[in-house]
Amino acid sequence: MTNSDQQAPVEQPGQTEPAPAATPGQLLAEAEARATEHWAAYLRAAAELENLRKRSAREIEAVRQFGIERFAAELLPVADSLGLGLDATALADQATLAEGHRATLRLLQKAFEQAGIVALDPAGQPFDPQLHEAMATRPSADHPAHTVLQVVQKGYVLNGRLLRPARVIVSASTEQARDG
Repeated sequence: MTNSDQQAPVEQPGQTEPAPAATPGQLLAEAEARATEHWAAYLRAAAELENLRKRSAREIEAVRQFGIERFAAELLPVADSLGLGLDATALADQATLAEGHRATLRLLQKAFEQAGIVALDPAGQPFDPQLHEAMATRPSADHPAHTVLQVVQKGYVLNGRLLRPARVIVSASTEQARDG
């Protein structure tokens, strides 16, 4: 071979020399550094999740303990009114006591309304087993079968959820009454 055959390669402008290959020790060190970073990120995420769980548990407990605080505050005037009514029983006449009872009932209904409690008074409506509890049936020529004739005890709904069904007496057709 001649010297001209062994010429060094000519560098092109903008071309860089390739990076030397990393040794296995360097690769291992880089991988260990990335693993350490990932482990620290995992520990931070796990700690954040645990803090979130504890904070949520505290908030749920506070709601459980104090969730009816507003409703309880609405009931305090009702309790006060009942107490005043009892104190006045010896001094008041029947009409005054009746008016006091009506005023107390209005206070209670206002408290229920503020809390989202709605009374069910289904007299004259079709019987609905989802909202009513039939206490008895009674034949009626004036009402179609399965109509609420009388409300024995009102039912109540809290924000669309049934608290207590209305207890009712339901009409039966006169044919059903004869067959039974």
